[in-house]
Amino acid sequence: MLNNKEKRIPVSLLTGYLGAGKTTVLNHVLANQDGYKVAVIVNDIGEVNIDASLIAKGGAVTQKDDNLVPLQNGCICCTLKVDLMKQIIELAKSKRFDYILIEASGICEPGPIAGSICMLDGTDPNAQLPAVAYLDSITTVVDAKRMADEFGSGASLMQKDLDEEDIENLLIQQIEYCTTIVLNKIDEVTEQEKADVLAVIKALQPDAKIIETNYGKIDVKEVLSTGNFDYRKIIQSAGWVKAMELEGENSEDLDHDEHEHHDHHDHHEHDEHDHEHDHGHHYHHHHHDEGEAEEYGIGTFVYQNVKPFDKDKFEQFIFGKWPKEVIRTKGLFWIIENPNTAYIFEQSGQQKTATDDGDWIAAFPEEDRKEILAMNPDIAADWHPVYGDRVNKLVFIGRNMDKEAIIRALDECISDKTI
Repeated sequence: MLNNKEKRIPVSLLTGYLGAGKTTVLNHVLANQDGYKVAVIVNDIGEVNIDASLIAKGGAVTQKDDNLVPLQNGCICCTLKVDLMKQIIELAKSKRFDYILIEASGICEPGPIAGSICMLDGTDPNAQLPAVAYLDSITTVVDAKRMADEFGSGASLMQKDLDEEDIENLLIQQIEYCTTIVLNKIDEVTEQEKADVLAVIKALQPDAKIIETNYGKIDVKEVLSTGNFDYRKIIQSAGWVKAMELEGENSEDLDHDEHEHHDHHDHHEHDEHDHEHDHGHHYHHHHHDEGEAEEYGIGTFVYQNVKPFDKDKFEQFIFGKWPKEVIRTKGLFWIIENPNTAYIFEQSGQQKTATDDGDWIAAFPEEDRKEILAMNPDIAADWHPVYGDRVNKLVFIGRNMDKEAIIRALDECISDKTI
């Protein structure tokens, strides 16, 4: 058993629902990391890891230096669990970093991820895995605006008749299972809405530290080297556990559900145990083999087209014909009216934004363009003979989406003009 944390690399986990602002928080921490040598693992459920590309584009980390590791086409709490552990071991053994920061997918459950990381802390002699890392903290980012708009300021999370598959159950787990909560976008809600959201958060996780912020701006010390994570304490700190204690229930056996890093039971072995305690909010979710995307009714696809959008048509689709089934959209696009500029489009619930992300490489002077392509063979390989690196590449995540209808609608936004 390893008792000295100095021989292991600390790991912080960043969770939160789709569009809450995890990448913004991550970039802020990386830009103000105060001397740390941080390796970053980014998990995205889409076919294209947009978050990883945006982080790399921001200049905080670079894939060239191998300190940004994208894990995609699955979630690190189930289908990519082994991949996550392998990457942590590889990064730790490289001795090039003194910290690992993980951004989980928006539909990941934090409990199983924590269990995977804790299997590498050396406290379980039966793990037969190298003792190279320990979990330092779990930070959950909560979108105050979205909670107010779509979840009744959190009231819908407290319903007693929630179904096992409801999205609300995922948000509950992300709030319950953390050491710190970043309540983001507070300037976009009223004081009453904020108070209502805070009341629900505190009811679900009374022991977590809550940080109110805008634009993901928090002190780095709240995320890195906090020393806040204690497995048994976090299990016992959930609001429903405390409520059951007050009702005289024996809660000591309830932590079995999330105690994966000691007994390594698979999800199916917890199912019967979960339903013995019908308290309305099932703290543990079984995934079977389909992963979160299927369990929560969430699907994902990538729309891609090299031809430019017509600005007016695209705006009409966004603000007039946007399908309500879409939960989250993120990616790059360009318009015929301004062909040199790359735009980042983000949609989260009712919020939609498009921001200027600088020029496409195709718009650079020829000498600079050639130099960049020579240094980036992956970009050169995808280079279009007419449009260069210009592309519309949007990841859609939603419930029961009509994929073909969305694709048709976007195709109709394509301009009939050429550059």
